Amino acid sequence: MPIEKSKVTIYDVAARARVAISTVSRVLNNSADVSDMTRARVLKAIDELKYRPDRTAKKLAQQRTPTIAVALPTYTTPFHNELLKGVRMGLKDQEVDLLLCDLGWRAPVKTLSGFLRRGTVDGLLLAGVHVDDVVANELASVHAPTVVIGSSHPAHESYDWDDVAGARAAVEHLVAQGHQRIGMIRSFSDSTIQGDRIAGYKDALGAADISFDPALIVSGSTRKHEGFSEEAGHEAMVTLLEQSEPPTAVFASSDVQAIGAWSAIVEAGLKVPNDVAVVGYDDLKTSQYLGLSSVDQSVQSIGRGATESLIARMDADSTEAPSAHLHTPRLRVRRSSRFVRS
Repeated sequence: MPIEKSKVTIYDVAARARVAISTVSRVLNNSADVSDMTRARVLKAIDELKYRPDRTAKKLAQQRTPTIAVALPTYTTPFHNELLKGVRMGLKDQEVDLLLCDLGWRAPVKTLSGFLRRGTVDGLLLAGVHVDDVVANELASVHAPTVVIGSSHPAHESYDWDDVAGARAAVEHLVAQGHQRIGMIRSFSDSTIQGDRIAGYKDALGAADISFDPALIVSGSTRKHEGFSEEAGHEAMVTLLEQSEPPTAVFASSDVQAIGAWSAIVEAGLKVPNDVAVVGYDDLKTSQYLGLSSVDQSVQSIGRGATESLIARMDADSTEAPSAHLHTPRLRVRRSSRFVRS
């Protein structure tokens, strides 16, 4: 008779794997004094029974504070700083340690694999990495609740943004302001996020019967943060302004790129928004003070929600099917684009 998931205990795992309870504990604690064959048998039993020890039981058994790992490409950009603020808000009053894993931009999946094999965590937040079946299989090796931010997969709880809708709203606003030649500053990344923002840009142009000109989508050569930087935005804007028919408006894939673009516009002796309107993406605090129109992703709110969801799954030993939460960004219009051209 199959065991009800809600009643699965460490005793059930031990019985299924035909080992002592202490052996199961050593496997859960990633102790070295367990043979590979025995460890594999215990992990198989854990998977088959969908066993998840609750957070209180882990703390008592291991005599340590539960740990949540946050794995992301970097934590030095303003966007990721905002996300981490949200994570910390979600951990308020929780007896949980926070571990940061900097995956880097070049080979995040390889770095993630190495990180997961170095030890156990009680919960994992994975942000800024496209989760396909390969990554999902790597995450399965954690044997702990996992929540994905900025991507989605049926196997895991996820919090993502509708970047097509966000980019479309930004460009529709510029079209409504009378602009016909609208540039876009992109990153080096070929990620789903960047692809969706380009798709939204094209959708808005198509809906307005404006011909798509591939020369208007540019990136800088500066590879810092995959081109999501002020330097890259500045360089890309210089390239756009040097065209024989420069754009009268520009949509940047991030606020930091937009700030760099704004600087290049001013250096060229032009005014924002009178000569060139600018819209960014992320709605950072700095952008609000500058008066930069931007697409608000509610980054802190998403970080907090994802963290609270992870905590709930850790506490409740949840066996519910993972949910996909999709947030639609909202355009915040400010002075950088409030100008109707004559």
